[in-house]
Amino acid sequence: MKFIISGKNIEITQGLRSAVESKIGKLEKYFTQDTEVHVTLSVEKDRQKIEVTIPVKGSIIRSEQTSNDMYVSIDLVEEVIERQLKKYKNKITDKHQSGGNFQQAFIDKDYPEEEEIQIVRTKKFDIKPMYPEDACIQMELLGHNFFVFFNAETEQVNVVYKRKGNTYGLIEPEY
Repeated sequence: MKFIISGKNIEITQGLRSAVESKIGKLEKYFTQDTEVHVTLSVEKDRQKIEVTIPVKGSIIRSEQTSNDMYVSIDLVEEVIERQLKKYKNKITDKHQSGGNFQQAFIDKDYPEEEEIQIVRTKKFDIKPMYPEDACIQMELLGHNFFVFFNAETEQVNVVYKRKGNTYGLIEPEY
């Protein structure tokens, strides 16, 4: 696995680099050697956060963990990714027939299947053109954490969502 490690508000020391490579390196039993692993370590106040993104053919495997100790965050993120891989193995590998960046041993091994994903409710609603700021207000009025709308500026379907710290995010499609 090829590690691409970066830091925000933190210096990537040799100790941190070693911890990331050894802990996340445990996942190499699932991936081929040329798989890239993007790791971002960041610090905000007392929050020590690690984000790990592993692009695989047609999908992205991603986890983000936060704690008050970076080494604990590193441990947590490895456990979460391994659990995701085992849980969704059949869906990930079936989608890519050849398995993409996965080792043959991982593809061949059977893991207990988790419950099937079931959509239990479908909602239909009129989608009206509005500006992102208006969509945020509408989301607040509804008491939701996200809101789908037709952006009057870009003429595309977008999503606004509530972030920590009473801020908002906007998701725009990229074609």
